[in-house]
Amino acid sequence: MENEKKAGTIKIANEVVAIIAGLAATEVEGVAGMSGGFAGGIAEMLGRDNLSKGVEVEGGEEETTIDLYIVIEYGSRIPEVSQNIQQNVSEGIESMTGLEVKNVNVHVQGVHFPKKEESADIKETEEEENEEEYL
Repeated sequence: MENEKKAGTIKIANEVVAIIAGLAATEVEGVAGMSGGFAGGIAEMLGRDNLSKGVEVEGGEEETTIDLYIVIEYGSRIPEVSQNIQQNVSEGIESMTGLEVKNVNVHVQGVHFPKKEESADIKETEEEENEEEYL
């Protein structure tokens, strides 16, 4: 008999995978936030406190499939942002959990428009930058 110790098993809860996926998705430029789905026809935007909301995880002990429900910033290129989300989420889950990510499905639930105050600030900043170019 050899003196081998069995290490046991490691199980990662889907909630943990969902939090990792939500965090990785919100790190991508152009993502306004996660969406809790449509409530009365309006996408509910969720903050960083609810990273696992808007994320569905399916899978077993070795592989997983992720569905993300997101809100995009106005003016962002949706295909580009979606591809960046897929890559960031896949890399994050695989590096942190060792699970093979089969699919990352991105569902764009809405577009976030800047508030009038924000858009006025952006316009003023752009005008100031343009003035500086001519000086």
